[in-house]
Amino acid sequence: MADIVWRNAQLATLASDAEGLGIVAKGAIVCESGQIVYAGPEADMPYVGSARVVDCEGRLITPGLVDCHTHLVYGGDRAQEFEMRLAGASYEEIARAGGGIVSSVRATRAASEADLNRSALRRLDHLIAEGVTTVEIKSGYGLDIDSEMKCLRVARGLAHERDVGIVTTFLGAHALPPEAQGDKDAYIARVCDEMMPAIARLHLADAVDAFCEGIAFSIAQTERVFQRAKALGLPVKLHADQLSNLHGAALAARFNALSADHLEHTDEAGAQALARAGTVAVLLPGAFYMLRETHKPPVEALRKHGAYIAIATDSNPGTSPLTSLLMTMNMAATLFRLTVDECIAGVTREAARALGLVDRIGTLEAGKQCDLAIWDVVRPAELVYRIGFNPLHARVRMGR
Repeated sequence: MADIVWRNAQLATLASDAEGLGIVAKGAIVCESGQIVYAGPEADMPYVGSARVVDCEGRLITPGLVDCHTHLVYGGDRAQEFEMRLAGASYEEIARAGGGIVSSVRATRAASEADLNRSALRRLDHLIAEGVTTVEIKSGYGLDIDSEMKCLRVARGLAHERDVGIVTTFLGAHALPPEAQGDKDAYIARVCDEMMPAIARLHLADAVDAFCEGIAFSIAQTERVFQRAKALGLPVKLHADQLSNLHGAALAARFNALSADHLEHTDEAGAQALARAGTVAVLLPGAFYMLRETHKPPVEALRKHGAYIAIATDSNPGTSPLTSLLMTMNMAATLFRLTVDECIAGVTREAARALGLVDRIGTLEAGKQCDLAIWDVVRPAELVYRIGFNPLHARVRMGR
């Protein structure tokens, strides 16, 4: 028997076989035990018995939003580096001077789990307040086994304090820790032979990520990480082609990665490889904006070859201190010229696909988890067009 029904609503179903956003002008959603059993025209709604009925008064319902790339768990901040960039220092210059990711590593190692939990919850609450129902959280600010595990435990624990889905990703290959003394190969060996097996054994991570870049790790070093992850049964994803074209997108596609993220310098061959592999291109306009980049990701090539496109906040202390997925949509439209449909799909269906969860969340279809965002808007474009305005009326997760 149905538990609850939302009626008199405009639905953006995002169904994969629908045109555009899959708009249903006067629709209804029927939920039973946290699962959608019907989403479609109200006129065709099945008998719902004594289920509680909510009149949405014409509001828009989308799937609950999905932020598929964040670094929410970290210590400290990097406001000083922001000032340095304003004075003309580049991201690479700051990193090579001991700033960047390594400065967050120092603060994160020094923080207790309680400290990390408190700061992460504040950031998470901002996302939840905008209708986000699932969040991916990467490690990568510990860079030793104890600190990486600490961050992943904190990330997992957030799901017990808030009604939100949490997906965790091990990003040990994020940067070289100071104690590695410049030996990237030896550090990658520790990531593969010590950290990853222990983390997999304790089920602390749902996937493995790496930063493939001149200031981070090479194609060959990233391949070692991916091979080990695959041997442990963990899917992979990649920070690819953000600052230069090392052909990271093609590497991600070769390993059937869930996603390749950033992609500012990806070429057409890389875009084609992503489309062929079904690897989601995750665009991160917050980092593009914060770093004042000018080289845009190859949106036209991604469209041309039929690649899946998602967008995410990349919420992190240094290059994207952003906790608004609504603002991210506006940035993606304004900076990258994504359409309204691409932006909304990018934070629902395609973001779910980037996490390997599109069979469970991301669309309003029978059999999916009943995660909804109900908006006080007349048309979907308002979600992308407004800046600094949150029109969320209600957020529903698993029918609650």
